[in-house]
Amino acid sequence: MCDILATTIDNKLTEAESKIWHAHPVWFLDGNPIVGYSKQKAGLRLMFWSGADFEEAKLNVKGKKFKDASVFYTSAQQVNVKELKRWLKKSKDIQWDYKNIVKRKGQLERLK
Repeated sequence: MCDILATTIDNKLTEAESKIWHAHPVWFLDGNPIVGYSKQKAGLRLMFWSGADFEEAKLNVKGKKFKDASVFYTSAQQVNVKELKRWLKKSKDIQWDYKNIVKRKGQLERLK
C-alpha cells in the first residue's frame, strides 16, 4: 500500500517536497502540507489536509477542527490509482493555508 501511494504521489506531485513529518510521510507545496499517510488501528490512513472541500464521497473521514479528509485502506487492492490521481489534482487546486495556522491563531485562510 505504501509503495503504491508514495509512487503515485511522487509522480503526480512532482513539484512537492516530501519529508517525514511527525513520524509520517507528508508532501508539501510551498511549505504547506498537502497529503500524507499513517498507519493506524483501522488501517493505513491517507489524509488530504484540504480534502473536506474536494467533494469526494470516498474521502469520508472528516476532521472536526480543520479542512482535512481521509480514507482508510486495509489492503493494496483497495487503492484505486485513478481515483488517487484525481484527488492529487484537487490537492493542488484546493488548498487551505496550514503553513501559517499558528501565526493566525488557528484560523485557516483559503489559498486556492
